[in-house]
Amino acid sequence: MGMKHFFRFCPKGSFLRLSQKYQPLGSRDLEGEPEDELELKAAEREKEITALPPKEACKCQIDDLANIFQVDLETGLSELSVLQRRVKHGWNEFVVDNVEPIWKKYLDQFKNPLILLLLASALVSVITKEYEDAVSITMAVIIVVTVAFIQEHRSEKSLQELNKLVPPECNCVREGKLQHLLARELVPGDVVCLSMGDRVPADIRLTEVTDLLVDESSFTGEAEPCSKNDCILTEAGDLTTLSNTAFMGTLVRYGKAKGIVIGTGENSQFGEVFKMMQEEETPKTPLQKNMDKLGKQLTLVSFGIIGLLMLIGWLQGKQLLSMFTIGVSLAVAAIPEGLPIVVTVTLVLGVLRMAKKRVIVKKLPIVETLGCCTVICSDKTGTLTANEMTVTQLVTSDGFKAEVSGVGYNGEGNVYLLPSKEVIKEFSNISVGKLVEAGCVANNAIIRKTTVMGQPTEGALVALAMKMELSSIKDNYVKKKEIPFSSEQKWMAVKCTRKNQEEEVYFMKGAFEEVMRHCSMFNSGGISLPLTPQQKAVYVQEEKHMGSLGLRVLALASGPELGRLTFLGLVGIIDPPRNGVKEAVQILVESGVSVKMITGDALETAWAIAQKIGLCNGKMKAMSGEELETITESALSSAVKNVSVFFRTSPKHKLKIIKALQKAGAIVGMTGDGVNDAVALKSADIGVAMGRAGTDVSKEAANMILVDDDFSTIRNAIEEGKGIFYNIKNFVRFQLSTSISALSLITLSTVFNLPNPLNAMQILWINIIMDGPPAQSLGVEPVDKDAIKHPPRSVTDTILGRSLVLKILLSAAVIISGTLFVFWKEIPKSGVTPRTTTMTFTCFVFFDLFNALTCRSQTKLITEIGVLRNRMFLYSVLGSILGQMAVIYIPPLQKIFQTENLGALDLLFLTGLASSVFILSELVKVCERFCCRTKTDKDQQERAV
Repeated sequence: MGMKHFFRFCPKGSFLRLSQKYQPLGSRDLEGEPEDELELKAAEREKEITALPPKEACKCQIDDLANIFQVDLETGLSELSVLQRRVKHGWNEFVVDNVEPIWKKYLDQFKNPLILLLLASALVSVITKEYEDAVSITMAVIIVVTVAFIQEHRSEKSLQELNKLVPPECNCVREGKLQHLLARELVPGDVVCLSMGDRVPADIRLTEVTDLLVDESSFTGEAEPCSKNDCILTEAGDLTTLSNTAFMGTLVRYGKAKGIVIGTGENSQFGEVFKMMQEEETPKTPLQKNMDKLGKQLTLVSFGIIGLLMLIGWLQGKQLLSMFTIGVSLAVAAIPEGLPIVVTVTLVLGVLRMAKKRVIVKKLPIVETLGCCTVICSDKTGTLTANEMTVTQLVTSDGFKAEVSGVGYNGEGNVYLLPSKEVIKEFSNISVGKLVEAGCVANNAIIRKTTVMGQPTEGALVALAMKMELSSIKDNYVKKKEIPFSSEQKWMAVKCTRKNQEEEVYFMKGAFEEVMRHCSMFNSGGISLPLTPQQKAVYVQEEKHMGSLGLRVLALASGPELGRLTFLGLVGIIDPPRNGVKEAVQILVESGVSVKMITGDALETAWAIAQKIGLCNGKMKAMSGEELETITESALSSAVKNVSVFFRTSPKHKLKIIKALQKAGAIVGMTGDGVNDAVALKSADIGVAMGRAGTDVSKEAANMILVDDDFSTIRNAIEEGKGIFYNIKNFVRFQLSTSISALSLITLSTVFNLPNPLNAMQILWINIIMDGPPAQSLGVEPVDKDAIKHPPRSVTDTILGRSLVLKILLSAAVIISGTLFVFWKEIPKSGVTPRTTTMTFTCFVFFDLFNALTCRSQTKLITEIGVLRNRMFLYSVLGSILGQMAVIYIPPLQKIFQTENLGALDLLFLTGLASSVFILSELVKVCERFCCRTKTDKDQQERAV
């Protein structure tokens, strides 16, 4: 129906003109039919055009493919066909579902149980006419919610960023002309031309190919560019084996090609990644779960207080309404409204500290989640390795061996002759020099500012020549002819003459077996000697040994003509590990974090890198993508713990691995840089992308970005995460022990009809200290350097664990006992006097400050963490002491707080008494340490037995 309306509104003359330009295949059968019928049948055919999966397209003959898509390969599609197909297939882009409006996302921040509890307490404060409390609580909630919203507002852009993979422009044949178009305008059946440097604009079945190499590392994870051809495949294996198909978003490194668009937008292979990302939801962080649980626990405590007081009041015959009002007021006071602020401030400061270490954290709670991380799943290419092919070993035809230092294309590093470790430059060793010369001359790559223009393998050979100070030797030759590399012959050669000389010489590089077929001699110290079977056998063994190390082995030769070449030796090339990765892996493993490699590369290459960075040990094993396809989820979740290397994997496999680990109870961090990593990055508990080498999609899907692509900074991030959780626990301990003490004093006096030891203004001052600078400063305690040595925190561990609750109750008991003792000691028979409340009030404040001092660490003594280490805490405590002195000694404040002057002996007495909470807490730390040490020694003795 829609097409009929389309015809009705199109001017008939213009429609005919367009239809005359394009005649679909098989149109001769329609000759003699009325024009209207021809138009309708052509339109119906356009409706039938559908995207073709790569695994089907790769098996089609080129003519059959052109027939399926109703396109002439020489002239391309007509504008009318394009218009009709776009009606069905849409634009070549990814359409994101309607996202929630900003106001709704802001309101969603209020769903946190602790925030709801605080809002409820603000409402109760309004009902009980405590307007100051209501305003302060509401302001605290708004600040917390706004800060969290601003930090997280930009975090959900991963789907929009997929559009950046689609290049803005491409070269397409339409109406018989080569046109420069926006890539979003492509439709299935378009004929696209590709050349070096182009990013592939859609899934394309290649029909004409000239020396085409495509970098699919962002798609498959393999560093080495794939050689493409236009041959028909009899069987369609894994996507990496489809040599006649170029996929959207991949990069043309070398050569040129032409092909038919078989899939656009969501119907491309990257469209599959897009759909998977839409289905994935970012899991809640452990801290968010803990805060939810704490909010519920405090709610129960609040209702418990109300219920208990109402029961006691009922038993004493008091009015239930008045007891309910008192209970609600106490419950509201018990809720630590400063907790969300401290948590947010602590996380923000953690984010800022990480930024200084070149790590960008996009979601606040993620910083703390790192402290729970038990498994890091890392992509190999571009993450553990530099994604820069590098020559690492040389073997000459006369038996010299050398190793090469330095990574990448900057020319930094040296060539060391083994075993003497002598540095070789130019032709100081003639055999090594001739080997490097051949690799430099038989080469089309250029290195500009550490970036290779051309094939990465050839770039590695040029970088090797730079390290040998032979990079300019290519200028000594004039290239006469080049025989390009092809997947069939597996070698390339150039015919050259030296400048000012006429003698021709060939330089060849390629696969060992193929190069050897053209060699009849071998080089020995610059002299060509006949090649014997024994020599060939030695070279075969060397080539196998280098291959077993995961190296890509190239053979090099030179000579006057093909078939009479002199074999020069072998070079081993690999994408090596980044600097610092091995040390980072070792520290992570020692701290209880398991590291697993997930890659699209072959087993040999993956295993070689795994061994170099210390991933492999006797118990660990490898698993292939094929095994992942067949294994069940339950079987994988039990087996995945013992696998250290996953090879030949796809994005779907990475997601399956992460889900299996999460099912087994692990908190999973995933690092990656390619589009193939995006889905896994989003579904992992912590997604970590690379800042330099990472694609836009991976950066936006991740929660954290390593700006310098330095894997070792993950160690710092985990250390930071553990420290942040400890700081939050320190604050909770201080605030709850203080609030319980204050509430207990009021509750006891209310229940037993005793005079109130503290007046309203004094309670307000205590609340300022409880929620103010001294408390807030506990959240900025510098991270303990020993935190990384602690095992990952269990997700089931709550903030209010058994140990913390006991410490809170112990501190509260000491504070209550000490304060009541002073109150009892100072109260005269005549009743409460200003001195009584001043002594009691000051005693409580001093207890509070000493309690804050011991709450700086749950395990370390004050002598170990240092008094001056947290300067903000020092300043806030000094400020609180000066404020307390002002309340006691300044006359206007004495009237407000109903206090009077105290003598020096009074202050010394109160200081000595209040320090008891600090001394007792420090003694508890000593006892805990002794018990832990005894338990550890006992466990070690049992293992020894």
